[in-house]
Amino acid sequence: MSWVAQTLNSTLGRKLVVALTGLFLCTFLIVHASGNTLLFRGDGGQAFNEYTKFMTHNPFIKTVSYLLYTSILVHVVYTAILTFYNQKARPVEYAYSKPSANSTWASRNMGFLGTILLIFIVIHMKTFWYEMHFGNVPIVSYEGQEYKDLYAVVKWAFSQWWYAVFYVISMVALSFHLVHGFRSGFQTLGANHPKYNPLLSKLSWAFGIIIPAVFASMPVVVFLQSL
Repeated sequence: MSWVAQTLNSTLGRKLVVALTGLFLCTFLIVHASGNTLLFRGDGGQAFNEYTKFMTHNPFIKTVSYLLYTSILVHVVYTAILTFYNQKARPVEYAYSKPSANSTWASRNMGFLGTILLIFIVIHMKTFWYEMHFGNVPIVSYEGQEYKDLYAVVKWAFSQWWYAVFYVISMVALSFHLVHGFRSGFQTLGANHPKYNPLLSKLSWAFGIIIPAVFASMPVVVFLQSL
């Protein structure tokens, strides 16, 4: 077995893979949230549709998207493997245990939060990504250029109360997941020093609140506008 395989199959190696893929996905969330704010431009969806066309046709972005899909799968698989081995290492609970004294609620329930997010990703990809690439999305024209009207798809999806509620709940789960995962990812990579830990803790809270809040605002605003 090569040293690469040995590293990836070790506990530390698995944690490094989860940390690196997780932080890469955090970068994607920043870009995705920034682009989606174009929904609020009030221009009938023109800026948002132009943005989605660029994101789906630019060669570099398309290449990065394959890295993104791979990162999601690897992050999920390696997190599941780590959870399995952690539980296997301690099959019997201690006679006395008070986990709340030693860990946060989010850290103890990352598996539950991750499951919610995995379900969300599948539904989200079906609703938007699949429809954009393979569905019957209406065509609109701006200045002689044709665009798929994903803005109309977004408005329809978020006008459904159950989808808007599910989206917001998923963003709450994402918030807890990010607050713990963002800090934990840097800690795994060696950023663990008393001088910098308070700053990293504040950054994790800021990131874990602001990004999900931006995403959650979209279904809320669109749903209220549809009433």
